[in-house]
Amino acid sequence: MSTPPSPPAAERPDGSPVRIGALVPLTRPGWAEAGRHLLTGLELAVSEVNDAGGIAGRPLELAVRDTAADPQKAAAAVAELAGLGVAAVAGEYHSVVARAAATRADAVGLPFLCSSAVLDVLTEQPTEWVARLSPPQSHGWQVYADFLLGAGHTRIAVATQPSVYWASGTRILRDCLAPRGGTVIELDMSALTPTAVSDALVDHRATALLLLVGHPEPAVPIVRSVRRDRRLAEILIGAPAGQPEFAEWAESLGDDGAGIPFLRYLPERLSPLGQRVGTTLRERLAEAPSFVAFEGYDTIAVLADVLRSHGTDPRRIAESWPRVAVEGTRGRIRFTRTPGISVWQWAGPPIQVVDRDPAEPDRFRILHTG
Repeated sequence: MSTPPSPPAAERPDGSPVRIGALVPLTRPGWAEAGRHLLTGLELAVSEVNDAGGIAGRPLELAVRDTAADPQKAAAAVAELAGLGVAAVAGEYHSVVARAAATRADAVGLPFLCSSAVLDVLTEQPTEWVARLSPPQSHGWQVYADFLLGAGHTRIAVATQPSVYWASGTRILRDCLAPRGGTVIELDMSALTPTAVSDALVDHRATALLLLVGHPEPAVPIVRSVRRDRRLAEILIGAPAGQPEFAEWAESLGDDGAGIPFLRYLPERLSPLGQRVGTTLRERLAEAPSFVAFEGYDTIAVLADVLRSHGTDPRRIAESWPRVAVEGTRGRIRFTRTPGISVWQWAGPPIQVVDRDPAEPDRFRILHTG
């Protein structure tokens, strides 16, 4: 593998902290609620590592940087953190931002364990420096396409905005649906109002509308418009990117936000570890923890195991990805090389299609598993 100069993270016997950079969206236009859940999971795992003696007696410490969904800000943060001598970088929720962070981490020779971003191509060329916990978009969104077809939907409209992430999602859906008789109709939200979306759904005889757009704008107005249009009483609204997972969605839309299937990366039944961590996450968040909070916890669980076994030298950390075998909150984590994916990938993360129960919007229903 290529060996760029390593950041100055030499072993220290003096009990000084082992630092990990944490990239999280904490302010707008980033999805701050997702960032809060991700950071809570990261921080809980760090506190448990330190309660158990740290890393060879040294405390583990996060150096948190707010990416605010800005790729340039994330890339600059990686460069800064490398200069500060962190052992590795972790986190990030937004796929386009994670791609910028991964590219810079590869360039400077800093290990990056991506927690929650799914875009298949995180780096243009294969890299040894980056590993990822969340499933690649091509896999998760294929599971979602299978769900749509199983539910009898073949005319799918997607309300979309300009973005590499949304364009990739549209392409994956089309590639999965077209061979089995499905049609994907793109509705460009840079040119349509929410009311015009409703008219377009009627004109195209769509039976499902997928929200490949930002939250709260324009996702919330689109949902309200479609829900109030009697012509569309039978249409399925879906959000594969996971917007309905968070309490902010339910608070914004109330009953209108229920019955909207989305992808969630949790198993049907949490392990004893997952149950224990889930209880503590709920206490810290004062609400039900999202799958993103569990991803944050698992990120530190992996890095702590690597640091204990291989030390804090960045090159040795990167070389350890194929030897990881860690029991996380959502299953046993191992990294492999997956065809078409340029980074080390956890090949077995759980995937569900769930929605909020219209009869009880705080309860999630599992509709399909992949």
